[in-house]
Amino acid sequence: QVQLVESGGGLVQAGDSLRLSCAASVRTFSSYTMGWFRQAPGKEREFVANIRWSGSRTYYADFVKGRFTISRDNAKNTVYLQMNSLKPEDTAVYYCAASARFNATTTGEYYFWGQGTQVTVSS
Repeated sequence: QVQLVESGGGLVQAGDSLRLSCAASVRTFSSYTMGWFRQAPGKEREFVANIRWSGSRTYYADFVKGRFTISRDNAKNTVYLQMNSLKPEDTAVYYCAASARFNATTTGEYYFWGQGTQVTVSS
């Protein structure tokens, strides 16, 4: 089975930083577009960022541009989300996901999902 395991979440204050990691068990990790989503209480899961197979192309939701950076290390089968200047509204469960599509930004385009990691930002 394909497994995605997120880590790195926690409780921080506004303005702090966190680095999320997602370790994948897939052998052909480099063939997948990897994405990060988040879901806050009472809200739908929303797209945060994705990164293409080569790692040279990235795309971000407007609300995280300039603050978050997605990257991947294909040799380690790992994708990262560096989150800087965190705000209370960033509080959510963050999910890692894998897609076979070139540029996927919707939940329906992602085939494999991790269990999520909680990020809480206090004011």
